[in-house]
Amino acid sequence: MNHIPIPASRHQAARVHEEKPLRLRAGLATLRGVIATWDRRARFRRDLEQLSSSDPHLIDDIGLARRQVEIEIAKWFWQA
Repeated sequence: MNHIPIPASRHQAARVHEEKPLRLRAGLATLRGVIATWDRRARFRRDLEQLSSSDPHLIDDIGLARRQVEIEIAKWFWQA
């Protein structure tokens, strides 16, 4: 096996080049996580709205006031 020394500047450039895909994958994983969270919130609020209109007595059973449900339903998907 031949070992060819790489000058420091090329070595650093190669290392930076190797780190970019790792950072990109980490960034994409974070983005997927954020989108999944937003999707869960949107589905929860949609289900809550459907439940409150079809079976309003169940809202009382889970311990929420009508106003709490209205506030939650009014939130956008990115709002916690």
